[in-house]
Amino acid sequence: MPSCLQYLLFISSVLTGVYANRRKNKNMKRIHIIIIVIIALAIGAIMSMYGDASTYEDFSVAAEHEGREFHVVGKLDHNKEKYYDPKKDANFFSFYMVDEKGQERKVIYHNPEPADFERSEKIVIVGKIQGENFEASKILLKCPSKYTDNQVKSS
Repeated sequence: MPSCLQYLLFISSVLTGVYANRRKNKNMKRIHIIIIVIIALAIGAIMSMYGDASTYEDFSVAAEHEGREFHVVGKLDHNKEKYYDPKKDANFFSFYMVDEKGQERKVIYHNPEPADFERSEKIVIVGKIQGENFEASKILLKCPSKYTDNQVKSS
C-alpha cells in the first residue's frame, strides 16, 4: 500500500500540473481546482483513519505487540476479584477477563465502572498491554438480549 508521503507527492504534482495548465489554458475553471483539493483532503482523511485503526485480537497477540492498541473480546471472570472503590479513587476499576481463546488477564480501566457491567454477555476492551496487565482506554459491553430465539415481541 502506498505511503502517505507518496499520496502527498502525487497530489502536489497534480496540483502543480493544474496551475501550469491554467497558465497555458485560460479555460480552466476554479471548480476543477476545488474538486482536486476535495479529493486530496478525502485521501488524507482516509489515510489518517487507516493508520489509527486497531484490530480485534486476543491477549497473546496483544502481549507480543506491547504498547500497540487492540480490541480484545472476552467475558468477565466471575471467580476472580473485581475492584472498584469510588471513595478511594473513582477513576480506577480493575477486573479479570478471559478472552475468546481462554487466556485470562487483569484489566485496569482508569474510569468509573460501567453501568450493568456484571450483566454483560461479552466485553470488548480497547487498549494496550502494559507489563502483565491490559490497560483499557474503552470498555464496550454487549448486554443480554431483550429477546430470545423463540419469543420475539412485535410492535
